[in-house]
Parts: sequence; structure tokens; C-alpha cells
Amino acid sequence: MHTDFDIDAYLDRIGAERPKRPDYEALCHLQERHLMTVPFETLSFAEREIPNMTDEFVYDKIVRRRRGGGCGELNAGFALLLRSLGFRVGALGGRVLHNGHAPFRGVHNGHVLLRVELERSYLVDVGFRWASRRPLRLTERGVQKDEHGEYRLVHTPEGDVEMFHDGVLRWRVEPHPRDLDDFETVMWYFATSPDVHSAGQLWASVVTETGRVSLFNRVLTHHGAGGKESRVLATDDEFKAEFEKWFGIALSSVPDLPESTHGI
Repeated sequence: MHTDFDIDAYLDRIGAERPKRPDYEALCHLQERHLMTVPFETLSFAEREIPNMTDEFVYDKIVRRRRGGGCGELNAGFALLLRSLGFRVGALGGRVLHNGHAPFRGVHNGHVLLRVELERSYLVDVGFRWASRRPLRLTERGVQKDEHGEYRLVHTPEGDVEMFHDGVLRWRVEPHPRDLDDFETVMWYFATSPDVHSAGQLWASVVTETGRVSLFNRVLTHHGAGGKESRVLATDDEFKAEFEKWFGIALSSVPDLPESTHGI
């Protein structure tokens, strides 16, 4: 663990209370607070910076710099917090199978999520735009309802687990634990390869009390009970203002982004 790791500083960053014990109720509280305060954002990838998932890096980025990050950084940071509070947690490698618009084949180990062991096994994810608000019961075969929709875990004949959200297959994951450094090559690939599906693009998302606010390049989308509403942030000043308002990050400049007309 990071020698300078401050549990209270991390809890303050996400506006969470220190749990009395590492139980299911505490896990639900911490997951919800993380999703509502630390955004999923690929600014580093858009700027061709190579992130990593070490304790030192994710703590500095999330807590000290008050940034968000990609799935690997956010779930690595959350795992660091959970372990420090006494939870048994491991990282799992997955493959994203839907990009918000259509099915596609993401790279292996292109998604990182967590497996937490309590009275049963749970899947926890604070780094995915369509993540559940609460932990998903790994062995549950039926629908698990959540503020973010209906989730269903399907166990494949090969031993993998597939997650369906509102009927859409979002990802497939291998249930055995991995070391975080297993994902270093994938992080480098995402940040440097022009062949990556999202190369040079910016994605961001954060959970709100009524739903979710997402960004895809210059298109800002509000998701709520009444559906979704999207608009293009045409000027740099408007983009920087909205990015800071919703994702808590002040930009000195706006990355050179592809033109987009649809939100996520």
C-alpha cells in the first residue's frame, strides 16, 4: 500500500463516512459515493498520456489531483480504499462488448472490475458508464434491479460471466483474479495505438441523484427519469465550463476532438 495513503482523505474525496465494519451495507455506500463523485473520464487517453494502476498513481490522481480516470484507474483506486478498510477484494479482467451505440469486440482485459468477498461474492465496478449503482451478486441467475436499470449475469459454458444491462450485453469477464500489472500492456495500447476504437476521443460520465451525465467528445447528455437530452458544446469556453461543472476538472485547453453529433 502507498506509504502516504490517507483513508480519511480518500473518504473525504468521495463524501463517504468511514464504515464501522466491512459489510454489504458499507460496500453499497462506498460504491455509490465513488460513482457520484469520481468521474469516469478518458482525458489521459485523449491526450495520449499513459496511465498506470499503481497505488501511488491512482491515489495521487483521484485524491490529491481530484481527477477521475479510466476503468483501470478508478477500480484500482477503489480496491485500494476497500482493502484499507478490511474488505477482501481482487481485480478481474473483462472485454467490453458494446460501445453505447452498437455491439463491438473490445480487446481482452480492456475492462477492469472488482470481485469482493463478503457472505457471498459480489462484482463491483466504479469505472464503467453503465455500471450498477450497487454490487451485483455473482451467483445470482435472475434479474438484479437497480436505480440504473435491470442487470443480469449469465455464466457461460466456458466459465466466463456476461453482464446484460437492460437487455444489452455490455461485457464479458473472467471470474479468476488478476494482478493489476497484468493490465499495463493494455493501458499502453489504449493510450498509444491509432487502431483503438476510442483513439483520440473523449468519454466522461458521472452518476447524479436522478441518473447520469455523460460526455462523448463535444456532446453532453443528461440521462434521467424522463429519458435523455443531448447538446453539442460548440465553443471551447462552453466546453470547459460544463466539463468543470459536471466532472470537477478545470481544463486549461480543450483537446482536439473528432466531430460528434450523438451522445451516450
